Amino acid sequence: MPVISVEKDLDLLTITIVAEFAAPLRRLWDAYTDPRQIERFWGPPTYPATFLRHDAITGGRSVYKMTGREGDEHYGCWEWTSVQAPDAFEVVDSFADATGKPNTTLPTMRTAFAFEPIDAGSRLVTTSRFDSLEQLEQLLEMGMLEGTREAMSQIDTVLADLAAFAADRAVEAQVLSETQVRVARVIRGSLEQVWRAHNDADLLKKWLLGPDGWTMPVCEIAAKAGDSYRYEWENEVGGDRFGFTGELLESEEPSRSVTTEAMIGMDFPATLNELTLTPVEGGTLLSLVITYANAEQRDAVLATGMTGGMETSYARLEGILESAVA
Repeated sequence: MPVISVEKDLDLLTITIVAEFAAPLRRLWDAYTDPRQIERFWGPPTYPATFLRHDAITGGRSVYKMTGREGDEHYGCWEWTSVQAPDAFEVVDSFADATGKPNTTLPTMRTAFAFEPIDAGSRLVTTSRFDSLEQLEQLLEMGMLEGTREAMSQIDTVLADLAAFAADRAVEAQVLSETQVRVARVIRGSLEQVWRAHNDADLLKKWLLGPDGWTMPVCEIAAKAGDSYRYEWENEVGGDRFGFTGELLESEEPSRSVTTEAMIGMDFPATLNELTLTPVEGGTLLSLVITYANAEQRDAVLATGMTGGMETSYARLEGILESAVA
């Protein structure tokens, strides 16, 4: 059992949990900051979690849902108030509604996560602070400690599963809900390199091409929120052409951007694309959450082999980044 101690301080209104793991500190840090990993242990086995957003940066947000065996869903959110990778981060942890908006009628915790190396691996100390004794007691009555113990008991399995999150794995798509899909891949390159590769027209024209035989004659970048962008591709042999356009809604260099995306000349509803870049061991984790109008549109896009084209592009990007370093 990873949890080695639990201390309740009713005077300071805190609960401190200490857990130890037979894994290096960086491996443990990545498990908490990678949405693919944390959702495998954040909820207890009876209420597994799905992270719909996860920004491991100061000022970022996370939104997650926990789903019971009867299909009941319970939402929560984090406001990231401080991040000092890979040693510590602090969040305001609240219950939420399905949109991710905090539920102010239920208790809110301010939780600090402190990571440190030890001889046997790494230690995690989480300290949760409450606004009142009533809030602390309410969460204890709701089973907070039991749920935390059950959740943390799953971390060892995630930490041991290195292959599932290795930098040499191809693009993977995970269905999050009826309308959402998360596409993820670790790209061998720094956070700054991967961000620039998505925001420099000259670079985009070199790697964002999908299968061989395509060029990108139109690459108009959105420089700031409110700007529109336009990308068009052309087949070198047949001359076939297609493209996408949309608006940049949010931009937080070098970690997050949010855009709309619509196929030029088609009547399909625009998607909402939320891109998050997170430094991890071996490179930068690219996480793209795509929200479709409905399940039919989601399934139709996935059936086109979208991830195959994306993998070809990201592999090409890695080659460009490696050449730049050599």
